[in-house]
Amino acid sequence: MAKILIVDDDKSIRKTLKDILEFEKYEIDEAVDGLECIVKIKQNTYDVIIMDVKMPRMDGMEAIEKVQHITPDTPVVMISGHGNIDTAVEAVKKGAFDFIQKPPDLNRLLITLRNALDKSNLITEKKVLQRKVSNARVQEIIGDSDGVALIKSTIEKVAPTDARVLVTGQNGTGKELVARWIHQLSRRKDYPIVEVNCAAIPSELIESELFGHEKGSFTSAIKQRLGKFEQAHGGTLFLDEIGDMSMSAQAKVLRALQENKITRVGGEKDLTVDVRVIAATNKDLRAEISKGNFREDLYHRLAVIIIKVPSLNERVDDIPDLVHHFIGIVCDEYNTTHKKIEPAAIKLLQKVNWTGNIRELRNVVERLIILSGNVITAKDVEMFVHSSAHAADGMHSIFDKFDDFNSFSKYMKAEFEKYKAELV
Repeated sequence: MAKILIVDDDKSIRKTLKDILEFEKYEIDEAVDGLECIVKIKQNTYDVIIMDVKMPRMDGMEAIEKVQHITPDTPVVMISGHGNIDTAVEAVKKGAFDFIQKPPDLNRLLITLRNALDKSNLITEKKVLQRKVSNARVQEIIGDSDGVALIKSTIEKVAPTDARVLVTGQNGTGKELVARWIHQLSRRKDYPIVEVNCAAIPSELIESELFGHEKGSFTSAIKQRLGKFEQAHGGTLFLDEIGDMSMSAQAKVLRALQENKITRVGGEKDLTVDVRVIAATNKDLRAEISKGNFREDLYHRLAVIIIKVPSLNERVDDIPDLVHHFIGIVCDEYNTTHKKIEPAAIKLLQKVNWTGNIRELRNVVERLIILSGNVITAKDVEMFVHSSAHAADGMHSIFDKFDDFNSFSKYMKAEFEKYKAELV
């Protein structure tokens, strides 16, 4: 049974609408003004809200703005005995599903309610499908090592809360996966997780990317744009590589975390946002603070919970499980039969220095699947992994002898001249 909230200061209107709608098998709740409406929607869930425009304490126009922030998917039907075209247009701009003049035509009201309920049902179905797709896309956190077990237990404790989380670790260790699982197990899972790679966005554009901009605020701003904070409203904002964010952007992010408010670039109006922030970095933010590259007050705002993701070299016991996991994924992608791998081959993989962490291991598994036979052998690992690793280590050892590229270049030219002389 659909639940409808009637918001009107006129008791007779509320009673009339209640009697009619209860006869149509709707469950009805009442509020005398906008303030009571806000209290009610925080305590209960409604399928549709019918709201008057003119009310004491808080009128319908002010109330609908607050409703849009608290429960943006709930359709609001505005009614008024003093309405005109301008009022109707303003109501729709603020998010109203429809506008009906008093006294409302019964048939039109019932049709509007049915359409509004259809919209609610479609939104609910969409969220269910999005959740299923999201569940399918979020990869499992593979491994049973002590470090991974600690991460999993921390996620289970932290995810249901709104505590901010700082995920630290080297590149390729799986910091993004940790953030996705926190979101997936949180009460915000029906809303989006929006990702921002702070290192990939030029410093002059980061503020527009995060907070949006108004039309005409700068040369290329040909239309209004919503920032990542607004896009993540109700959900989670994942700030990857936060250590690369400019100081001016850091100051605005700090304000957003303190006040839950943002201002678009070129705008003057404060916008309230409901966002959980998860940040990640491969840098030592404490060291960055001492260098003057990162705000200490922002660090303390972000680092309520710190999750350190261990490098692959620190969790070699997980390599067998990871290898079998990646074999399954890669073989499915190439639409080939799942290959087997010799225990000796896995032992050799456990001895590799994984500077690229999980990302590198995945690439190596893909290489082995492409280049090996039906069974991945220790010889395959020696040929296709160890040889390239030794070559890379050799290059690193050569580079370590030189202070800069110019001195290395001179060395290589001299070696080439020696080689030519030997040929002669």
